[in-house]
Amino acid sequence: MSRIVTISEAASLAIHAMVLIARSEQSLNVTHIAQQIGASRNHLAKVMQRLVKDGFVKSTRGPAGGFVLNKKPEEITLLSIYESIEGTIELSGCPLDHKICAIGQCLMDGVIGEATALLINHFARKKLSDLL
Repeated sequence: MSRIVTISEAASLAIHAMVLIARSEQSLNVTHIAQQIGASRNHLAKVMQRLVKDGFVKSTRGPAGGFVLNKKPEEITLLSIYESIEGTIELSGCPLDHKICAIGQCLMDGVIGEATALLINHFARKKLSDLL
């Protein structure tokens, strides 16, 4: 089912956490990041696991552990962070998931498609380094 693209709490947490980590000269633990961005530690921990799995950050365990970037900020786009959390963005389709529209032509596909394309293009151009 096509849908209007939204920036979920998880995607927002991922982007905010990545900015904090990129700005830091030392590793940051999940508790510190959660406090800085006003997030649930548990929710953020799940988001960070995904970012580790997808190679954006490295994690180190222990009292001096935390997260550091695994790539240069100029190599990371907002789109790649978003899609790490949310999956690939669909460009178009009926938001009601109808194969044939009773109106004859999907009224929403063009509007949703245009808005989605604008978001994709913006997020693809915007690098993490642009936010530092």
